[in-house]
Amino acid sequence: MPTLPDVPTEVRTPRLLLRAPRPEDAPALHAAVQASLPELRRWMVWAQEPLDLPGTVENLRAAAARFAERENLRYHVWNAEGTELIGSSGYHALDWRVPKAEIGYWIASAHNGRGYATEVARALTELGLLSPQAGGLGLRRIEIRCDRRNKRSARIPQALGYRLDATLINDAVAADNPAELRDTLVFSITQSG
Repeated sequence: MPTLPDVPTEVRTPRLLLRAPRPEDAPALHAAVQASLPELRRWMVWAQEPLDLPGTVENLRAAAARFAERENLRYHVWNAEGTELIGSSGYHALDWRVPKAEIGYWIASAHNGRGYATEVARALTELGLLSPQAGGLGLRRIEIRCDRRNKRSARIPQALGYRLDATLINDAVAADNPAELRDTLVFSITQSG
């Protein structure tokens, strides 16, 4: 196993605070998910059967442990003051041997249309590509994947200079309809060593 870089537990953007998960965030996360279910269910498998509040606490305990082990680096997205949860993002599907990761994101429905997902993905892309010596993760490849029908999500990697590597036809079951297959867009940004 390669030596893993230090990973900041907080990342700031001009308008946002990205913070590693904490069990005490459960009420805010649960409320944001519940308020956003109509939109989230269209795209997210996990939103089909959302967790109750005790389940959210347990989920956050596990997420904090995975963050500490650098297995999955989830960040909750807060306003700059850290008082209102806006969404969630992070590095998933990590493979430190390459090293590479996938950035995922969702923004609570009340905060859509303000450019927050792009701001978050930009910050995580920059941190991911930055060398460990400069405080980054030193990733060589970052992917963003989304359902082909999710035009809003697909605009984000395009705006950040990612290239479309592939359209995976019939790649997964649609999040909102297990009788329907979906196509997955795979965007990436890479850097040489």
